[in-house]
Amino acid sequence: MESSGAQEKMERNPGYYHSLLDQPHDPKLQESIRTDLHRTFPDNVHFRRSADPCLQSALYNVLVAYGHHNKAVGYCQGMNFIAGYLIIISKDEETSFWLMEALLGRILPDYYGPAMLGLKADQEVLGELVRLKVPAVWRLMQDHGVMWSLVVSPWFICLFIDVLPVETVLRIWDCLFYEGSKILFRVALTLIRRHQDLILQAQNLPDVCERFKRITSGALVHDCHAFMQAIFLDPGSLSKSSVSKLRESCRARIVAGES
Repeated sequence: MESSGAQEKMERNPGYYHSLLDQPHDPKLQESIRTDLHRTFPDNVHFRRSADPCLQSALYNVLVAYGHHNKAVGYCQGMNFIAGYLIIISKDEETSFWLMEALLGRILPDYYGPAMLGLKADQEVLGELVRLKVPAVWRLMQDHGVMWSLVVSPWFICLFIDVLPVETVLRIWDCLFYEGSKILFRVALTLIRRHQDLILQAQNLPDVCERFKRITSGALVHDCHAFMQAIFLDPGSLSKSSVSKLRESCRARIVAGES
């Protein structure tokens, strides 16, 4: 809460979260959120309807409040896992709301919403970083015509939830709140760099996809302390200015392609 700026925003806006819940709700927003409630962490005992308390209620409240707070985003798939994870961690609706506001509003650039431009751009930025830092894997992707979005979308959309082990994800999120979104590139590059021999054995597109699923399990990611050390060492330098320039060029390319 402190490092992300969420604590300060919550203290500057007392009662704001509850005022969002008290106002009339958009029926379409409510319907979209309710559709995904039972799909959120179905194996977690606290999200089952038989749980007391059932965290589905808190999840619904946080998502509805955020949808009214940020009407440009509203609600889209993936946000349910982000909010659910925050509720599990913080055990408090209002805290979860303000942490989500910090993530979606400031830390992650345009990841969620109708266009998902920031999400699409960052997947392409990863491709550019792989071209620079793990060129053999980049060439393999080019040779087999594999789009980065095909293999890394779950990594970015859900910020590695249900991709990596829980303890490892929690440590990644610590860094995400403290250092910002470029931490996602460090994680992705480390996974690819450490497993490039396995990836390079792929003979076709399905092979590539299967290997990208395999590289998110195993000893490397289960030892969360060693993995976190690796993500700050393996990828080498990753300055904010270079990431910003890549984001600008990738965004421009995507916009030009869609227009």
